[in-house]
Amino acid sequence: MSTHEASARSTDRRGCHVIAVVNQKGGVGKTTTAVNVAASVAAAERRTLLVDLDPQGNASSGVGVSPRTVERSVYEAMIGRATMRDVMVPTDLASLKLIPSKQDLVAVEIELVDDPNRQFKLRDALDVLLREEPFEFVFIDCPPSLGILTVNALAAADKVLVPMQCEYYALEGLTALMATIDRVKNGINPRLDVEGIVLTMFDPRNNLAHQVAEEVRKHFRVFDSVIPRNVRLSEAPSHGKPALLYDVQSKGAQGYLSLAREIVSDLSVVTRARAEQRAR
Repeated sequence: MSTHEASARSTDRRGCHVIAVVNQKGGVGKTTTAVNVAASVAAAERRTLLVDLDPQGNASSGVGVSPRTVERSVYEAMIGRATMRDVMVPTDLASLKLIPSKQDLVAVEIELVDDPNRQFKLRDALDVLLREEPFEFVFIDCPPSLGILTVNALAAADKVLVPMQCEYYALEGLTALMATIDRVKNGINPRLDVEGIVLTMFDPRNNLAHQVAEEVRKHFRVFDSVIPRNVRLSEAPSHGKPALLYDVQSKGAQGYLSLAREIVSDLSVVTRARAEQRAR
């Protein structure tokens, strides 16, 4: 199958929204966002899948699954040694399932170097699962780079969620990320759109944070929900729990619950539009 044929193939995901959580800059709260938004959506009894696509496995440990204990991971699913259903594991939230990661995933770029459809491996494996399992939301935690793993996430996703810390170099990194998203949209995934930017680690006492936020809002859709700097939010991963299971009253947990409500509300409109199109 050619790249063009692979990208043009239609996929019936039965109303499921696949959201890649992406920022090539490290330390911006990307994994924290993926874990806590997925957990917050699942807490609303929406069937949710969290895909850990970072070889560090921090999203996995953030929901209580240590990469050291994982026998089969997203790596096996991407290279065809297992299905997504084979590697999927439960979490402490009944409505949240996990596709775990471990260090083996660093080898995927070498494994797939000669495969002409290497950018579609995650999408193809995920589509099989979504035909079998009625997930409503899938969140993909990407590594802090714009390599083959992130391209796989963008090829598989419908939407992109960008966590951004309000600091001096943030806008420069955002420009490079948006250029990559545009290339993927124009080349291999025409349905891909940016859902929005979420401001993380926000300190309202910092004038620069307000200036950067104001500049970003001029050019991009920014969620109303802002994630503050919060001690409880940073403590939760060491306990293997999302913030809402660690301290639901903390400002960090409440920020992500608010963000989840915004995302669900926005995408419910998309779901209704898809249903109306199918009914015609």
